[in-house]
Amino acid sequence: MAEPERPRSAPRLRPAPLIFEPAAATADPEHFFDLESIEDPRELLSRSTELTHAFRAATDRAMEYQAMAAAQLADPRRFDRLTPEVIGERAGWTEDYAKKMIEFGRELMRGPDDLG
Repeated sequence: MAEPERPRSAPRLRPAPLIFEPAAATADPEHFFDLESIEDPRELLSRSTELTHAFRAATDRAMEYQAMAAAQLADPRRFDRLTPEVIGERAGWTEDYAKKMIEFGRELMRGPDDLG
């Protein structure tokens, strides 16, 4: 798994909207965001590139939320706080990775003004 860090100066891209597919369409294993129906290779490259950027941005945002949740769950002020080991088990991470994500989450919650 990649390190939980994103350059602070990198602008957040506005990805192409992900349009949720109807259940009937997702039942077909060959169906993927209607890409299989695009015949023009230029249009296919453009739309698939948009989807790639959208999924990457969604992954980054989801990882940030994971990190913040991990930091909140590990907060020593919580009476029901969890250890990095337990957080890692719940998220499918190693304990060391959970520790990194907890610290990353703490940095995100402190915000850019608190970075030294």
